[in-house]
Amino acid sequence: MSERSSGGDRGSGGVGLQTEYEFTLPRGYVDSGGDLHRKGVMRLATALDEIAPLRDPRVRANQAYLTVVLLARVITKLGTLADVNTGVIEALFSADVAFLQDFYQRINEPGGLTATVTCPSSSTPSRSTLPQRGDRRLPPRSAPRGGSLHRVSLRLVVGRDSGVGARRSPAVG
Repeated sequence: MSERSSGGDRGSGGVGLQTEYEFTLPRGYVDSGGDLHRKGVMRLATALDEIAPLRDPRVRANQAYLTVVLLARVITKLGTLADVNTGVIEALFSADVAFLQDFYQRINEPGGLTATVTCPSSSTPSRSTLPQRGDRRLPPRSAPRGGSLHRVSLRLVVGRDSGVGARRSPAVG
């Protein structure tokens, strides 16, 4: 998941809030000219984004259409397309729609954690997004060339000095 900075958030003392996220579709959208569009940008959903589609007659007739309308509202860019609308979302392959639904959940649900971890072998630090509760899938990353994978156990500390504490477990692989 790539991140795009949205600039500073007014009234937050100069602290920026990330509101847009880049993605790459597994299959991609094929337009009428035969061009393939895979890279896109999705923004965080607002309350209106989730409420307005409920008034749409297509959603009233078929609740499953809610996904189509909602994704058309929050996807701000897809390849070189001038506009991402419900027609574009309807024409996506089902694997891409499933990917976008998962991506929407990941960026909009609270509790996504990121941590800076350090490789025990090379002492190289890197930032990693940690899976959310119930997510049993391994992140789609492999060990760097010549490197190895390590299992890390994390303990969440809740309180005045909240933070994430990491404890190294035996190496895997």
